[in-house]
Amino acid sequence: MSTVGHTKRITPAAIEAMKGQRPIVSLTAYTTPIARLLDPHCDLLLVGDSLGMVLYGMDTTVGVTLDMMIAHGQAVIRGTKHACVIVDLPFGSYQESKEQAFRSAARILKETGCDGVKLEGGEEMAETVAFLTSRGIPVFGHVGLMPQQVNTTGGYRSLGRSDKEADKIRRDAKAISAAGAFAMVIEGTIEPLAREITAAVAIPTIGIGASAACDGQILVSDDMLGLFNDFKPRFVKHFAELAPMVSKAAEAYAEEVKARTFPALEHTFQPKK
Repeated sequence: MSTVGHTKRITPAAIEAMKGQRPIVSLTAYTTPIARLLDPHCDLLLVGDSLGMVLYGMDTTVGVTLDMMIAHGQAVIRGTKHACVIVDLPFGSYQESKEQAFRSAARILKETGCDGVKLEGGEEMAETVAFLTSRGIPVFGHVGLMPQQVNTTGGYRSLGRSDKEADKIRRDAKAISAAGAFAMVIEGTIEPLAREITAAVAIPTIGIGASAACDGQILVSDDMLGLFNDFKPRFVKHFAELAPMVSKAAEAYAEEVKARTFPALEHTFQPKK
């Protein structure tokens, strides 16, 4: 089979090997058109369960289902050739047992063709991570602020300010690294602690609301693009301001439809002469 013109997708092993080489560029993606635009610029695209809030208007990620993640994972894979694509295991699909986690992860890999799965949790999930990785499923870890646990942690806030919190996050990161994850997200964690953990673990750390010293960074793409103006967390930077542009375009469209200036003749099909 010829491989001429074939673009090789970045693997989880290649992401792991990037620690200490250069910063890893990551963003979320949920749809084929956006994935196609982000793919050339990113090392890793995450089909995050944040889609529940970003696309479906949920208050938290807890209501996201495995079927939703698979559908969006398939969409992102269709739009990518280059980036490593990782799909989140949603709440309730892996916490019960390592066997449940394997069934959910195997289904995601088989039905989407993605490169691995992400799960939240530290010491309590280390056995599950080891179980999955020893059976051929690449795992992307997630420590610090864990959105799926928002109901028990008292909401979205930065963590690691107390000695107890900081020690727990350190132990979590070391446990997930030792269990065989190829990389991990550090979310919502005070900067000095995220920097310390990055230096202490053998695998890449991908920061969001963490530290520039992390081995890479990730943002929700809709936040990065400025599609949400009503809520902007401290750690988000708008690299574009698309929300007013979308609103302005819709306003112009509405005006032309009402004035019957759209569609114009060139936008219609006429009989052949």
